[in-house]
Amino acid sequence: MLVRGERRREGLVCGGAGALAVAGYALAAGLRGRWPAGADAVAVPYHAHLWDLLHGETAGDLLFNWNSGYGVPFLADFFAYLMNPFSWFAALLPRDRGELAVLLVTLATIGLGTALMARLLGRLHAGPGPLRALTAVGYGLCAWVLDVGGAAPMWLWGLVSLPLLGLAADWCLRERRWVAGTLCVTLAWAGNLYTAALATLAAALLFAVRLLASPMPPRRRVRATGRAVTMVTAGVLLASPVLFVAVRAARGAQPESPVQPLGPSGLGGHLAQLLPATHGGRALPDVAIGVLGLLLVCGLPFNRRVRPRERAAWCAALVLVVLSFVWTPTVLVWHGLAIPAGGPYRVAFVLSGLLVLAGWVSLSHRPDPLTLLGGAGTVAVIAGLAALRHSVRPATWVLLGVGGAVLLTALWVLDRRHPDRRANTVATWVIGGAVVGNAVWSGYAALGATPSDGLSPAAVRAGHTAVRTADDWPRGRSDPGPHAFTTNDPLLLGGQGGGYFSGYLPTVAALLLHDLGAGWTAGGRQTASVTDPVGQALFAVRAHLDDGSPPYGLAQGRAAAPPLVTVLPPSARPETSSVWSRQESLLGSQVYDAPLPVPAGGPVPTLHGTSGWSVPSGGEGTVLTAACTPGSTAYFHGVWYRGTVSGLGTSYRSDGEQPTTAVAIHRLGTVPADGVVRVTLRSDTVGQVPARPIGCLRTDALDAAVARLTATGATRVEAGGHTLTATLPAGSTGTALLSVPAAEGWSCSVDGGRSAAPTPVLGMIGVPLGPGASRIACSFRPPGLTGGLTVSAATAAVLALVTTAAHLTRRRTRRASPGARNA
Repeated sequence: MLVRGERRREGLVCGGAGALAVAGYALAAGLRGRWPAGADAVAVPYHAHLWDLLHGETAGDLLFNWNSGYGVPFLADFFAYLMNPFSWFAALLPRDRGELAVLLVTLATIGLGTALMARLLGRLHAGPGPLRALTAVGYGLCAWVLDVGGAAPMWLWGLVSLPLLGLAADWCLRERRWVAGTLCVTLAWAGNLYTAALATLAAALLFAVRLLASPMPPRRRVRATGRAVTMVTAGVLLASPVLFVAVRAARGAQPESPVQPLGPSGLGGHLAQLLPATHGGRALPDVAIGVLGLLLVCGLPFNRRVRPRERAAWCAALVLVVLSFVWTPTVLVWHGLAIPAGGPYRVAFVLSGLLVLAGWVSLSHRPDPLTLLGGAGTVAVIAGLAALRHSVRPATWVLLGVGGAVLLTALWVLDRRHPDRRANTVATWVIGGAVVGNAVWSGYAALGATPSDGLSPAAVRAGHTAVRTADDWPRGRSDPGPHAFTTNDPLLLGGQGGGYFSGYLPTVAALLLHDLGAGWTAGGRQTASVTDPVGQALFAVRAHLDDGSPPYGLAQGRAAAPPLVTVLPPSARPETSSVWSRQESLLGSQVYDAPLPVPAGGPVPTLHGTSGWSVPSGGEGTVLTAACTPGSTAYFHGVWYRGTVSGLGTSYRSDGEQPTTAVAIHRLGTVPADGVVRVTLRSDTVGQVPARPIGCLRTDALDAAVARLTATGATRVEAGGHTLTATLPAGSTGTALLSVPAAEGWSCSVDGGRSAAPTPVLGMIGVPLGPGASRIACSFRPPGLTGGLTVSAATAAVLALVTTAAHLTRRRTRRASPGARNA
């Protein structure tokens, strides 16, 4: 009964901690009336796609995504963005309530992470349950969660992984539950590789601190270390499918935009991040854990009730981690040798967790008045050094002044161990109110720091309905461009578009769209759909969403387009001198006039051969002219050009910036009767445009090309979750061209023959047909999946053997000592 009662009390402590954290976050969001900023861009579209997968409403599956990038691998993205177990909440809500689904995922993850931290604190040191729960709330609602993690359920899983791995380390120290610890490591690494690696480093540091601080014989230290090493190794190997697929996908992914090394931020800037309710200004690690946690950590060096050895170990560990956050080489190590463009301090939750753990070490030893005064004095110094920073707001001073005074008084009362239990109870309640109030106020400030209008469910529903109405897959594509909602509209609205944002977007897909005149941002990790008629014909786009206001309609319904699979004749030779020639090569016909333009006014540009023109800035702008067929349609492709483009009655802003932002092909207008296209370029700085930036499309030539490709292309196309088969006219020769990026993992066969890797044609899947063929079949398998499943199965077998052997050993031990049991 005693054990059962202890478990019940422990459940109440951990559950109470999780409930307080969830309530605090929900209350802050409710008072602010705003969803976590940033959730709309990535989390909501991915969860909408998960809804489609679970309800059978999408053409793809876990292995391949037909919706985005005109066909891209998906398993690595699923592992990266949707492996938080709570993401399955998305299936329980209507599809257009994606923001609510993401909020529920966030709340559940915060609750679990906080509850596990409360449990870990109890394993670190015994102490009053209510105070342990309140200390854990500082971790569950740390500034990283409020500013970054709340909008990103995939990163937020790190909030769970850190205490989970900390508990596994605790089992190693106590030499028990090796199998359970291994499964905890697997759960952390499978949930999100990125945060799991960071949490593993932090857990290793925690393990080292406890190993040094605990009095134990050397032999036991060696055994505990061995258990930890083997536990982590087995757990990571058990997650091999996730690891292998992710590593192979990252190897072939579009590189991230180059990021400048972190410059000096000043001591005050970093110290300000320890204070509550700070936001804005330069990107710095969000590590604040509330006023209570800050007072406790700052008081730890003065707490004489903590053994000197343990106190020194914790202080040294915290100093080392803090220093590693301000030195570029060590920041690179924390982030896998690449500072992420989206947030240079995604690792901040690690330091927050260590700060909470260190704070509990001090609180569990009942900080005396000297400790409280030392902590308060240190906090005052920190506040003084950070006072002039832009991120320090009036709310910060209120929380520090009022909240600090209340907490110090309550902690002093608890240290005195007042004979009247009511005084201790009141002090505990006061601490609880201060902690929750601090968390809600900080959350309210953080959620308002970055405005987010959110997605209108009605507008999303209208766009989704319009795209589904025009769906003609796999005869052709219904493209949800031009991305009126998010960068991942094909996931949000359905259809089959070119837009996609992913850290695992294959380079071949990004370059294919870039080379065919589609725009990109984030250095190619975020692509957009093609918008010109030839590009849409090449990708069999029969309909696309207009860019007006809801209710949305189709700007182009059931347009003439060839099938997904066409046939290029044997004589076709790819030409790559310009975007126009690349499009013509895949089309198999000449449909453009693309003359070399002639300078005709303003600052004279310089032609650098095939590299393009350098366009001077200033004046009335540089004028380029080109001779085209009268009546054709002129287009301009500036790629990296930044400035204003004007011509044929059209004027638009081009915001290119090499290599991060490429601008798509833009329509100018109809070529006049004299055949002269006159374009004026007003550059912000010295700009670059391609050698042949002007292309004039002859509509009749495009119609003829589409008719020819339709007549010679596939008569029937069938698409499975990760397969594509096509029936061709009998005796077709040349190369079958699939309007799908040639990502690694595809294999194709001709007329039931042996499967082989396709032959890319300018980035698209090409299948040589030999002397004649009538059918092709292609399938996709993620690279690394087979090897990962093999290693995982072998590890699982070893784990089962270890479990069985341990169970048999325990049974033999019990049978061999019946007297001991009776005694």
